[in-house]
Amino acid sequence: MFMTPLNRSQIDAYNASGGTQAQATDPQAAQDRFLKLFLAQLSNQDPLNPMDNAQMTTQMAQINTVTGIQQLNQTVNSLAEQFHMAQGVQAAALVGRQVVAQGNALAVSNGVAQGSFSLPQAVDQVRIDVLGRAGEVLGSVDLGARGAGMQHFEWPLGSIDPARVGSMQIQASSAGQAVTALPLARQRIDSVGVVDGALRLRGADGSTITQQQILAFL
Repeated sequence: MFMTPLNRSQIDAYNASGGTQAQATDPQAAQDRFLKLFLAQLSNQDPLNPMDNAQMTTQMAQINTVTGIQQLNQTVNSLAEQFHMAQGVQAAALVGRQVVAQGNALAVSNGVAQGSFSLPQAVDQVRIDVLGRAGEVLGSVDLGARGAGMQHFEWPLGSIDPARVGSMQIQASSAGQAVTALPLARQRIDSVGVVDGALRLRGADGSTITQQQILAFL
């Protein structure tokens, strides 16, 4: 029985068949399998119609292409693993630091409520109402005129139980017209970890955020 020249689909099917997972992804193992099949083809080819040099060159180029793709995949996977490790090392340096992310919660530290917000434009007046867990107003902070961009403020709790502090309500205006401010949450990072293959930062309040959600470091 004489064999016809191999095509790309046959090479791919042969490389993907049998063996362990390591063999299936090992470029050297793929080359060994190809050479065995190639030698078997040469041994059984039609002597009256042998494979010409162009056919042999084409098939060798095909296995080189397959092997190159496998090596590239291995390199990319290795780089991805190193990138995740580097992310973990960098994120570990954030433990104990305060970060700013989108949200409306207030942080409490040493008897002081801390919050942040962002303004789309400069304003004449900003007032912050500090709200309790039930939505009641615990106190207010008048910040006066503020420029555009991210802003921070603090409010001493005095005799108020820190456990009562919840969120904030922002009222900003410019030339008598209301301006919508974006509330931002400040929190201390207590730990870092990987959840479902993605890096997560756990805050002091128990919530988790990603590095992409962090807007500023304090």
